[in-house]
Amino acid sequence: MDPVEIPGARSVAVDAGSAHEITSQREREAVPDRGPKPAKAKVVVFLVGVVSGAAVLAYLGITERAKGMQDIAAWTEKQAVPTVRTVQAQRGPKDQDLTLPGTLNAFYTGSLYARASGYVTAWHKDIGARVRKDEVLVDVSAPDLDQQLLEARATLMQLQAAVQQAQANSDLSEATNKRTARLVTQGWSSEERGDTDRFTAASRTAALAVAKANLVAQQAVVSRLEELTRFKQIKAPFDGVVTARTVDLGDLLTAGGTSGRPLYRVSDIHRMRVFVNVPQAFLAVMKPGLQASLHVPGQEASFTAELTSTANAVTEESRQGLVELQAENPDGALWPGAFVEVQFHIPSNPETLRIPATALLFNRNGTQVAEVQGDHTVVLRTVKLGRNLGNDVEIRSGVTLAQRLVDNPLEFLKSGDVVQIAGETAVPRTASAE
Repeated sequence: MDPVEIPGARSVAVDAGSAHEITSQREREAVPDRGPKPAKAKVVVFLVGVVSGAAVLAYLGITERAKGMQDIAAWTEKQAVPTVRTVQAQRGPKDQDLTLPGTLNAFYTGSLYARASGYVTAWHKDIGARVRKDEVLVDVSAPDLDQQLLEARATLMQLQAAVQQAQANSDLSEATNKRTARLVTQGWSSEERGDTDRFTAASRTAALAVAKANLVAQQAVVSRLEELTRFKQIKAPFDGVVTARTVDLGDLLTAGGTSGRPLYRVSDIHRMRVFVNVPQAFLAVMKPGLQASLHVPGQEASFTAELTSTANAVTEESRQGLVELQAENPDGALWPGAFVEVQFHIPSNPETLRIPATALLFNRNGTQVAEVQGDHTVVLRTVKLGRNLGNDVEIRSGVTLAQRLVDNPLEFLKSGDVVQIAGETAVPRTASAE
């Protein structure tokens, strides 16, 4: 292309290629430089990744929370129906054994104390010795008692002589009075003399009566002292065994002392008494003749006993009544004071039903049980109790063998509630359980 000349200006030669290059350069100058394109792409990818990760985490959190709330709702729904265990009534056995603690006692027990004051000169039987009735156990020296007896006997002799003297005086006065009375009647004696002799006879008769009374009183004194002297020998009151001895040579004994320990204790153990406190619920069957077995700890053999009597009274503190049994003890294997387990053989009515005591529910409506019906609903039924057997109780009415009863029912359980029986398939929640 030819150059163009412009008047008054520099001449510029412009061709087509130069013009295009100039235009491109101007465009680049007009647009600022934004850096290299690969760096922009990395930033965009990073931002997109962060946003995507946050979205995923949010989704997972919301999902887990929803699942947890569903689990809580399901657990709450399940807990709304309580799970229970059930029991059923059982028939009682034909024979029932009731085991209670008892205490062995000797058939007779004699505690021997001193009746004569003095010193022990000898004792003859030790513990465990077999003794016969009236066998001497202790010899006592009582010199004071012996002296009192001698004085009493001497006084008795004096009084006997005084009675004889009073008798003679009374006889003489009576004879004189009779003679004087005849003389007065015949006029040979004065009436004054007759009155004197009559009153004298009466006086001496009274003196004779006093003398005889004194003699009788002194004879009683002598008899009492003679009886006390017999206690200088302490004897066995009956056949038995010596179970205690607290006396020794030289001991000073005081007559009439019973506050301390006895000198000897003798027990008749050929037959034993067994005392048992029986709960009030079983007293009705405690009749004379009821058989029982005795088991003594430490002995393998058992013993047979028979109920003989009851106290016919119940203690207010324990609501128990005392009964007595007796058992033969020919070999002496049973010892007085020992603990014994008494197993009563009580005849029982097999038609009587029993349930665990834990199935009972006590409320303002009385004693009740919670029956679980076929649709898993609860019905509270009032029952009438019989005897309390410890873990079980007898039911007189209100329960049948087929009924399923809630064991350990909750206090707030009421009729119409829905329950889940342990070990069975869960039941759906119903309106009555809400």
